[in-house]
Amino acid sequence: MSLLPAVRAASIRKALTWATSGGVAAWVAAGLLMLAGTAAACPFCESVQQTIRQQSATMDAVVIATSLDGELTRNLSTGVVKMKIEKVLKGQEFVEAGQEVDAIYYGKVEVGRRFLLSGVDPPDLQWSCLPITDRAEDYIVGATKVEDDPVARLRYYQKYLEDEEAFISRDAYDEFASSPYSVFQKLGPDMDHDRLIQWVQDPEIGADRKRVYFTMLSVCGTQEDLPMLEAMLRHPAKSMTGGLDALIACYLTLAGEDGLELIDELFIANKRAPFPQSYAAIMAIRFHGTEGDVIPRSALVESLHKVLDRGELADMVIPDLAKWNDWSQIDRLVRLFKEAEKDKNWLRVPVINYLRACPLEEAKTAIKELEEIDPDAVRRANTFFPIPVPVREKTPDTSETSRRELPADRPVRLASTGPVAVQTALAGDVPVGGQFAAKASAGTNPWNLGYVLGTALLTIILGQFLLLTGGASSGDPVSEAA
Repeated sequence: MSLLPAVRAASIRKALTWATSGGVAAWVAAGLLMLAGTAAACPFCESVQQTIRQQSATMDAVVIATSLDGELTRNLSTGVVKMKIEKVLKGQEFVEAGQEVDAIYYGKVEVGRRFLLSGVDPPDLQWSCLPITDRAEDYIVGATKVEDDPVARLRYYQKYLEDEEAFISRDAYDEFASSPYSVFQKLGPDMDHDRLIQWVQDPEIGADRKRVYFTMLSVCGTQEDLPMLEAMLRHPAKSMTGGLDALIACYLTLAGEDGLELIDELFIANKRAPFPQSYAAIMAIRFHGTEGDVIPRSALVESLHKVLDRGELADMVIPDLAKWNDWSQIDRLVRLFKEAEKDKNWLRVPVINYLRACPLEEAKTAIKELEEIDPDAVRRANTFFPIPVPVREKTPDTSETSRRELPADRPVRLASTGPVAVQTALAGDVPVGGQFAAKASAGTNPWNLGYVLGTALLTIILGQFLLLTGGASSGDPVSEAA
């Protein structure tokens, strides 16, 4: 896997620390939020591009056509190729089989070559062209016959995940990568378990695909798979680095709460663990705290408490503690705030946000104390970050971790999350990619909001520069790990 998510996390953190003067931190935050975009629906997957089905949904007409022109008869100056429509997949009210149309295509053509044509702006449709093989045509046509149900669609596409034709396998992968975890769960009984075991162990299969396969295995796997998964965790192959978060999440789903002991040992409490591996473990734990339904949050926060002992990672988990109603760490976070070095004070804003969300009186007292130490950190938290809104419990939690329930009239929303580094690195509750639902406090200054949005263009340029250049100094743990 590319270490881009982990590198982004540390780089954005450093960027915010570096750019605190003159409110530039807020500019960077706003721009990076826009750069983050929308997260892939699969919690550990990232779709490469829109699928054929998704693209077709935005078109007025979609057809299979054959070229009537060859290289000698096509219009070389305009690129126009005359084609005959063979099958109408969408837009029967605009076109019909047997009709001839003109499409612009500059690639190689020959008489009889098949194309997928997608048209917009009727009645004079403008066509885009995609040359296809007979096998790809069967795949595309077959997909149009599947009922309009997300589970039925994945049931069809899973047969093509490792198809011999790259175009088909990529499109099938993108269908899975853009599907929510809840659909994976419903597909579980129809998944091919043995084939998934084969794929996750295949060193030739890329990390992005293994993310999908581990996510699928977490749904259809059994405890008999745990020895294999544990061996992969203890001795991760180089090809496994990219899918480690999905592997950890899969292991925890099958092992349950008992599996946290191994994850803590290898990646959380282990200060020698490389940054990307610890980061992957945090992402997996976050998934289980938001979308998973196997491990109670009361157990998950115990693992996150161990992260607080690792200064370079602590700010990544503080928002989760607030969202999961864990108010047991007030004293510890206040101490971390006070001990934060001047050039590593990215920890301070998330600490203040945690205290702002906490309903206990001691949190309010702590904010006043910390404001005397670093008034700028408190000002930034109050001005540019809404108060973190704890999410509703997934299952009844009777642990002692949460010291007091929030008032009944406190607004709460369900959170849905995946491994998006930006939301963690910003260490606040600014909504990123639709993953963290937060309600802006009533005291937010609208002028400040307008000011931030007004500088969006400058933000994007600065944010892209920081991401492309890495934004990390030589002593950064990400740099060392990479």
